[in-house]
Amino acid sequence: MFATQLVIFDCDGVLVDSETIVCRILAEEMNKLGLCTSVEELDEQFSGRPARDCLAEIETRYGGPLPHDYFDNTERRIRAAFHRELAPVAGIEEVLDQLLQLNLPSCVASSGSHDKMRLTLGRTGLYDYFDGRIYSADDVGRGKPWPDLFLHAAQSMGVEPQHCLVVEDSLAGVKAAVAAGMPVVGYSQHPRRASQLEAQGAMVVRDMLAVLDHL
Repeated sequence: MFATQLVIFDCDGVLVDSETIVCRILAEEMNKLGLCTSVEELDEQFSGRPARDCLAEIETRYGGPLPHDYFDNTERRIRAAFHRELAPVAGIEEVLDQLLQLNLPSCVASSGSHDKMRLTLGRTGLYDYFDGRIYSADDVGRGKPWPDLFLHAAQSMGVEPQHCLVVEDSLAGVKAAVAAGMPVVGYSQHPRRASQLEAQGAMVVRDMLAVLDHL
């Protein structure tokens, strides 16, 4: 076991409790288009993946380009819901404060855009923990489940992959971390998702503070 020199956090579902909000609104908008789906299905299919990949899959299901106002309307609804409902994941601030006390560097590597993370991390008071150390799938050619984003974050931070610890909540994210050669902690409070993360090679925790046990 290599000593941890860098903790790499996913954003949605790990730092901010956003994925249920996003999947709920996506499901509502897709159902309006006649694409019958549910929050649970979209969480399974889309969590942890870049928005561009998710949008391409929705277009495939729709059978062609989406109505011109679909993306703008969906994005507007999601942002409004973030302002009303978004909160930090329980326990994450205590984890980040402990890392500061340990003088252990951390960063964010998320499938979300930089603009989205400025909103979500700023809205929840977490942005200052990571200012200048935030990496997006938009920075690389391939997003999760490919390893490119995690490798980019590690290289930018000057740390070898085996000395990084990734904290993820999605199957795509765990697959990306494993492909990057990085130990990964899978966070989920849902038994089925926890089992799926563990099957992909993650050390699973159901309490965010338990991440500290794996440093």
